[in-house]
Amino acid sequence: MSIIVTGAAGFIGSNLVKALNLRGERDIIAVDDLTDGDKCRNLADCDIADYLDKRDFLPRFAARQWSGVRAVLHQGACSSTVERDGRLMMDNNYRYSCDLLQACQAQAIPLLYASSAAVYGAGPDFRESRECERPLNVYAYSKFLFDQRVRQVLPTASSQIVGLRYFNVYGPREQHKGRMASMVWHCFNQYRERGYVELFGDYGGYPAGGHLRDFVSVEDVVKVNLHWLDNPQTSGIFNLGTGLARSFNALALATINSVRVAEDRPALTLETALLEGVLQYIEFPEALKSKYQVYTCADLTRLREAGYNELMLTLEEGVGRYCRELGQIHNT
Repeated sequence: MSIIVTGAAGFIGSNLVKALNLRGERDIIAVDDLTDGDKCRNLADCDIADYLDKRDFLPRFAARQWSGVRAVLHQGACSSTVERDGRLMMDNNYRYSCDLLQACQAQAIPLLYASSAAVYGAGPDFRESRECERPLNVYAYSKFLFDQRVRQVLPTASSQIVGLRYFNVYGPREQHKGRMASMVWHCFNQYRERGYVELFGDYGGYPAGGHLRDFVSVEDVVKVNLHWLDNPQTSGIFNLGTGLARSFNALALATINSVRVAEDRPALTLETALLEGVLQYIEFPEALKSKYQVYTCADLTRLREAGYNELMLTLEEGVGRYCRELGQIHNT
């Protein structure tokens, strides 16, 4: 049976395709927009049955061109949190997803889709509950609004619907994202190229480098997606993070020390990194004020109660694995 992956050439989508391949899945229909042709490199080591442009896929899928579709893993979206074109964002993230949901329900095909922790806005409570959701930008609003549509459909759904609210995901196959790539990617490249890493200075009652996020490895994101793929009897909207908030200082230091260990140099403490100028701070950008999540931390209660019991990688474990892979790519 076929598995459809939208956003297949993107960061999480391509990691899902690769993971499906490792499970022996080859009947994969990859859907994406390759206007940025360089994204195809994310699929170069993957095996798929077919590729379709996102604009061609939806009408053909709604017309039931494919029989025997096991599930749709919907990862395609405009993921820029600083995009201000609301029309573009709503067309890509909300309306397209609504049409896809309708087509899946009409054919009783499971839909697993990417939501976002951005729906919670300034927090501080990160539970999958309406009173906790206060999006700060149009990206977050587009994700929030689709979650609301899903909540309307769930009571009478003909097949599984799972929304996964990704927190701060990092890992391989994100190089095409540029400024929207994870801070691990940016810290790694800054340190390799310049010998130091820059973080935001103090803002919102948090010290320089002290803003807290729930950083989750794409390895865990893939595992959770595949868990629900294997358990089509379960539906709902679930947080996907580690359940721990860590500072950007901790992330930068884990990245710096992963590079240093690979180069047979001693690890640094935060104090030493600051003293040696390896870690520096810049003024918090004016444009991000009032639109920036200074703290996120996934409440995993609902995820655990629904049956996902695997431990998530710690920040140090996940960053270490990712930096080793980045180092191999950098040295080839």
